[in-house]
Amino acid sequence: MTSPTPSSVAAPNTPPAAPSPTTAAPPAPHTPTEDAVAIFTGVLLISVGVAFFTSAGLLTGGTAGLAFLAHYATGIGFGKLFFVVNLPFYWLALRKLGRAFTVKTFIAVLLLSALTELQSQLLQFAQLQPLYAAIAGGTITGTGFLVLFRHRCSLGGVGVAALYLQDRYGWRAGKIQMGVDCCIVLLALFTVEPLRVLWSIAGAVALNLVLAINHRPGRYMGT
Repeated sequence: MTSPTPSSVAAPNTPPAAPSPTTAAPPAPHTPTEDAVAIFTGVLLISVGVAFFTSAGLLTGGTAGLAFLAHYATGIGFGKLFFVVNLPFYWLALRKLGRAFTVKTFIAVLLLSALTELQSQLLQFAQLQPLYAAIAGGTITGTGFLVLFRHRCSLGGVGVAALYLQDRYGWRAGKIQMGVDCCIVLLALFTVEPLRVLWSIAGAVALNLVLAINHRPGRYMGT
């Protein structure tokens, strides 16, 4: 009888081989309840960030920035203006990102418009340093956007275009939005004092750094 070769004998205490990455189960989709909770959470965070910006007289980018400019120029409520400014972007969302994304985005925009209209009755600041308001407000708002993005939702406007370009070309949504946001804030130089514009740019950078670091193509597997 021949003795078994080393290759035919299992080594003692040898751990089993790790499963191949190709056999990993696909990520489970979010349930409607999870989407609803995430939309409320994200919008609530963003509404707090908006409160920081408005209380300090600051701006932000995207369609929110345009709504801020119109709000400061006309006195019309931010929530009303934000809802109207976003209307043209629903067509892009419906054509490029699907009906589910568009419906969730519409709900998020409507909810943020309502919350910001009620914000003065719910949250007030006795004292707020502008630079702190910019960084804290930008970080909180960016976290809210991150929650929405990970549940295939946005607040319309630039967020819709950024998510489409990320899905289509792999460009980072955070970097796209950062560039557009800074350009929009710079437009405020025509109507807002330069120092407030500078603080607003710091807020836009803080917001979009959260997205650029945490929302990369292929990193998050939720659907």
